[in-house]
Amino acid sequence: MDLIKIVLVGIGGLLGSIARYITVKSITIKIPAAFPYGTLTANLVGSFILGFVYGLALRKTDMSENVKLFWGVGFCGGYTTFSSFAWESVTLFNQKMAATSLLYISTSLVLGILSLLAGMWLSRFL
Repeated sequence: MDLIKIVLVGIGGLLGSIARYITVKSITIKIPAAFPYGTLTANLVGSFILGFVYGLALRKTDMSENVKLFWGVGFCGGYTTFSSFAWESVTLFNQKMAATSLLYISTSLVLGILSLLAGMWLSRFL
């Protein structure tokens, strides 16, 4: 194991987790609702960033592995959250909001993939 790579992933994860907390709290304050807009936003933005970084990496062979690890594994790994998505989906369902839960699940999946593709597409212009 390369200690520098581990530290870069850790720092990226730290910053991503802080950014996610700020994103989710900011949106929850502005849009108080049962629907988890904050987590959805963090996951969509994180998917976009990941698509952008890896889109660049596919075209720019000189991008270092450290940059990819910091942004992809570290920051995006800390910023996005599957566990919160899963918890919120089940919680909505348990609160007798099955339609909202299914809407959240399908919206997260479809828009998450589209966000990743949009990031990849945008990276083509750099």
